[in-house]
Amino acid sequence: MKPLSFKERAVKYRRKGYSYNLIAGRLKLAKSTLSNWLKEIPYHPNEKVLKRIQLAPMKAAEKISRIKIAEIKRIKILAEKEIGVLTKRDLWLLGIGLYLGEGSKLYETIRIINSDPEIIKIALKWFKDICGLKNKNFVPSVHLYPDSNIEKSIDYWSKITGVSKKQFGKTQIDKRTNKSGKKKRSLPHGTLHLQIKSWRDKKLGKNLHRRIMGWIEAIIKKI
Repeated sequence: MKPLSFKERAVKYRRKGYSYNLIAGRLKLAKSTLSNWLKEIPYHPNEKVLKRIQLAPMKAAEKISRIKIAEIKRIKILAEKEIGVLTKRDLWLLGIGLYLGEGSKLYETIRIINSDPEIIKIALKWFKDICGLKNKNFVPSVHLYPDSNIEKSIDYWSKITGVSKKQFGKTQIDKRTNKSGKKKRSLPHGTLHLQIKSWRDKKLGKNLHRRIMGWIEAIIKKI
């Protein structure tokens, strides 16, 4: 029997429902050649082709995800090199910025409020290393939603802060009915109010609050 030519084999594959990509791969032919030979042949994708078509978006998404993850990793490594060594002055200024955004400015009460444990950790380090506070000066309190577990939330924030549960103030429950359910679910441990108690140390309390506000005002003047 005379062997089939490349064109005949291509036609045979096409009638069986194979795509240009699969035929080109099997016969080592250019898709432009196949297009010229097969353009008038009706095309009905077979199961193999249909499966490839279904998987294509998934594979494309996986590839995009891999590229994105690699790019994020590369940029983060670069960013870490740009930061370099963190000095005490860097921490001082970082904490001032944090207090400007998240701290209490009124009534000469020192307090930072946030639901992000990393923000709370930075605040604690700033209070200790820059402001000279110790664990005994922290009086945290937790603000929760009605569906939150009070005991688990206090345990959580006690571990984050390193502050004894005995030092925690009264837990507040947000009973407002107009709060979105989405926000409730996104804050399973609520928000921590990290308040400072001076224990009659004049350098802390009101004087420390005035000092912090002075730092903030001095920076604002220089910008």
